[in-house]
Amino acid sequence: MDLINRVHDRLGLRTSPPIFFGAAAVIVVFVVTTVAFTSIVDRVFEAASSWLMTNLGWFYVLGVTTFLVFLVGLAVSRFGRVRLGPEEEEPEHSNAAWFAMLFAAGIGTILMFWGVAEPISHFAQPPMQDVEPGSAAAIREAMGFTFYHFGLHTWTIFSLPALAFAYFMYKRNLPPRVSSVFHPILGDRIHGPLGATIDTVAVVGTMFGVAVSVGLGTLQINGGLARLGGIPENRTVQVLLIAVVTAVALVSVAVGLDRGIKRLSNFNIIVAVALLCFVLVTGPTLFLLKGTIESVGHYLQMLPDLAFWNDTINDSGWQNRFTVFYWAWTISWSPFVGIFIARISRGRSIRQFVIGVLAIPVSFSVLWFGIFGWAAFDIERGAPGTLVGPVVEQEDVPGALFVFLENFPWTTAISVVAIGVVIIFFTTSVDSSALVMDMISNGHEERAPTRQRVFWGLCVGVVAATLLGATGEGGLTALQQVIIVVGLPFFALGYFMMYSVLRALKEDAGERPPVRTRRWKRALPPEEAQRRVEEAGGTPEQAALLTKTGTVPMSRPSPQSGGPGGDGGAVRPRATGTGQGQEPARRGTAQHEADGEEE
Repeated sequence: MDLINRVHDRLGLRTSPPIFFGAAAVIVVFVVTTVAFTSIVDRVFEAASSWLMTNLGWFYVLGVTTFLVFLVGLAVSRFGRVRLGPEEEEPEHSNAAWFAMLFAAGIGTILMFWGVAEPISHFAQPPMQDVEPGSAAAIREAMGFTFYHFGLHTWTIFSLPALAFAYFMYKRNLPPRVSSVFHPILGDRIHGPLGATIDTVAVVGTMFGVAVSVGLGTLQINGGLARLGGIPENRTVQVLLIAVVTAVALVSVAVGLDRGIKRLSNFNIIVAVALLCFVLVTGPTLFLLKGTIESVGHYLQMLPDLAFWNDTINDSGWQNRFTVFYWAWTISWSPFVGIFIARISRGRSIRQFVIGVLAIPVSFSVLWFGIFGWAAFDIERGAPGTLVGPVVEQEDVPGALFVFLENFPWTTAISVVAIGVVIIFFTTSVDSSALVMDMISNGHEERAPTRQRVFWGLCVGVVAATLLGATGEGGLTALQQVIIVVGLPFFALGYFMMYSVLRALKEDAGERPPVRTRRWKRALPPEEAQRRVEEAGGTPEQAALLTKTGTVPMSRPSPQSGGPGGDGGAVRPRATGTGQGQEPARRGTAQHEADGEEE
């Protein structure tokens, strides 16, 4: 450990060495092993994902539904009134700004990649195999499954960790780490080896989840360029695309263009909405609006069955290729989206949080998939085979959007716009995910050395390129196999999250009315607390005492006092307690001055 700490300091890092180097080691081992032993790695992931889908697919399906029931139950309970932050604090963002940021969180790549491909695939191959392909009943089933995959259940996967992060970050003032969520279970051990293991798994899982999103975006960009300019669809082109986009993201990280990236992201959202309006206006407008509204009713009617459906009778393997892949992919990068949602939701009650996070993004997803889906049905029913042929029969899922746009005016211009939207969506994903992974590894929200974020951004690009370019399987198949395996531990963590949040609420909440909760000291990771003591003039011995006992006498003899009794030379560390800067630094988690009493 001493060697790791020396390397850490020599590199000028400011993070937790076990988490940073542990996650980095896993990523390096994966990349090197995959490149050196491609066929063996393929067989391992193929066997593991096949076993998981066959034997534990039901666990993925049941898990997300359980999370949804838990969130709704928590929102309508008395704990729904608990505020995510100090009780007197108002929401940090207005409703309009909050809604806009929720709209932007985590849905860009999903909307662009699956907007056409998902509905038309289920239209041609009904998932339950109980209706005639291409029929009106197939349309209803296709839209029901599409809303199921990208509606309440997807945003439940984001909402559970987001709620847990928000509570423990802003109610108990713990570090922005996944391990902080387990404080009611582990106590101060979240700052030890067990906590570091949890956070290392979280960083690695987030890395793979975001890399899969980048991989999907790359496949789609390659598909669009192939139709527009005849650029071949192969691994070499895809790796080059990943390199270019990763380079752009790294530049934005390195030069600190936070405002520029935010403005670019907001501009991208406007362009995406404009693309939606273009399809609505230039397509059969009334047909699309009526069909979307009708599909909402079908979705709500089918939801109880879909939430527990496991393809038991047919056992066709369809659910493994779609539902299980979606749930594993989404939950693997839920820490990234979860921390983002937590940061913008400070000051809101749990009830406001659950309603807002589930209702706002889901409403837009329903609108997007409804309009694109019904427009695709209209095209296919008017000219059979136009979309089903290339997308389903030829399996050109990444090119689905561009085949679709060929049936609208100004095809070339609109396709270029669509490619630009995809590029910006996953460029900003690389940038922001690097920031979140850095936060998890360093344990605080203050600005850390830029080189750390550059490293994580570079890792995302390298892992994405490895998944697409250095595996024996086809691009989409390789992404599916890896993410199904990576997503499993996150589902297990989800159950612990539910228990931990509920236990924390019961520990902190008083009797009605009103709901009152204890106040917790601001905590920093031990290694950061030690650094700040040393920077304030303390000695390594004092820093060690701080870590061991939670307090340390910082007074030293001064020239004026001439002896140990003087206090003129008192040296105090930067505050790691409350925001007023008057409390002595504490080890890890805040300790109450009297058990069960408010501080």
